[in-house]
Amino acid sequence: MKFNPNDTIVALATAHGSAAIAIIRLSGPTAIATVDGFFHNRSLKKTSLLNKASHSANFGLLIHQGILLDEVLVTIFKGSNSYTGQESAEVACHGSPFIQQQLLQLFLNAGARMAQPGEFTLRAFLNGKLDLSQAEAVADLIASNSAVSHQVAMQQMRGGFSSKIKVLRDNLINFASLLELELDFSEEDVEFANRADLTHLISSIQKVIHTLINSFDLGNVIKNGIPVAIVGKPNAGKSTLLNALLNDDRAIVSEIPGTTRDTIEDEISIEGVLFRFIDTAGLRASSDVIEQIGVERAYEVIRKSAIIIYLFDAHDLSSGDLKLELTQLNEHLGSSQLILVANKIDTEELTYLQDEFNEFPELLYISAKEKRNLHHVTNKLISIFDGRSLDTSDTIVTNARHVSSLRNAATALQNVHEGLINNIASDFLALDIRYALEELGHITGEVNNEDLLENIFMKFCIGK
Repeated sequence: MKFNPNDTIVALATAHGSAAIAIIRLSGPTAIATVDGFFHNRSLKKTSLLNKASHSANFGLLIHQGILLDEVLVTIFKGSNSYTGQESAEVACHGSPFIQQQLLQLFLNAGARMAQPGEFTLRAFLNGKLDLSQAEAVADLIASNSAVSHQVAMQQMRGGFSSKIKVLRDNLINFASLLELELDFSEEDVEFANRADLTHLISSIQKVIHTLINSFDLGNVIKNGIPVAIVGKPNAGKSTLLNALLNDDRAIVSEIPGTTRDTIEDEISIEGVLFRFIDTAGLRASSDVIEQIGVERAYEVIRKSAIIIYLFDAHDLSSGDLKLELTQLNEHLGSSQLILVANKIDTEELTYLQDEFNEFPELLYISAKEKRNLHHVTNKLISIFDGRSLDTSDTIVTNARHVSSLRNAATALQNVHEGLINNIASDFLALDIRYALEELGHITGEVNNEDLLENIFMKFCIGK
């Protein structure tokens, strides 16, 4: 990223629009001096922020050419004692969009430049305040939309994942240095790295890496939501159930079968766990080309979803019919968890229907239209994936870039392991260990390139 890290940058750190308070953030060698040029005390007298202590909050007025712009609270961070590792100032002003723009233009005219997306966090990374995985966790924390995703992002931002990677790299570096030493004395046939100890180390590191890789399936659903497909025959009430769960008229509801021709998605957090519901086209044979495409997409969603809610009209299916439906559905389920839901239930019919479907003890009985017994569905979802029992102190990989590097490192270490068994020469072992170290270094940013940094930080919002 071709930005001068010695520029003083400025950006709005709070959301655009009207609010009670807005915060304008500055970072760089002249951040405090830039604000200080306009800062006065409440008696309209010039007072210096440069003499104030770091981390102090200072109430005063911003005045330019005799015009009072706003009453503000300026928090200053001196030296490297800031988020970015540079001198910084945060100006809390009134949240009028007009005032925000006036103050931003004031600081720009005084020599600051607008920050690029993610530039504050990029500076924190470049100045050693965060490593790369922690910086990415900042973005995850901002985007977190459930209690669990928030907890995982917080754990990673505070260095839980980084510390585990650091231990792996340190152990590998120690052995790699011994192997490199052997290469320096290759003519003397000296062995500095004990092969039995190295084999044991590689095996232990492989176990840790595979555990991290395996955690990605869980981490991915925590970050993006657990995909839940709502499927069934036309007019079973799938769209009504989606609307009831979301408490919103998200999908069109009609008595005409086949109304839903494509998938409709929306998210909701249930007891701190994010679920991504997907309403699908009704499953039936049809001569309508558009409906056929919708049915095929429904089966595709089924194959990709972690949980399937099979919804049926309890008045339209017998127990035998349901068995046939499930036989066909099982061809597409894979490892997905299935929840059976009988819809359009009246209270007085419940005993009769429970007798009819007594072969299905896990069957849930609801009325989506009347929002009756919906808690049975949400409770079942939570029981399948109980976020409350999730130990977020464990390291969970949520980033596809990280898991790709872990897989590459695992492949290199497998080569080392096989090389040790087959008494491969030290230079080949050292080559694979170097590659594994490089891949682990990509995760934390100890090994990086400009394109990688630009790809990561340009996805941040401006002001962070």
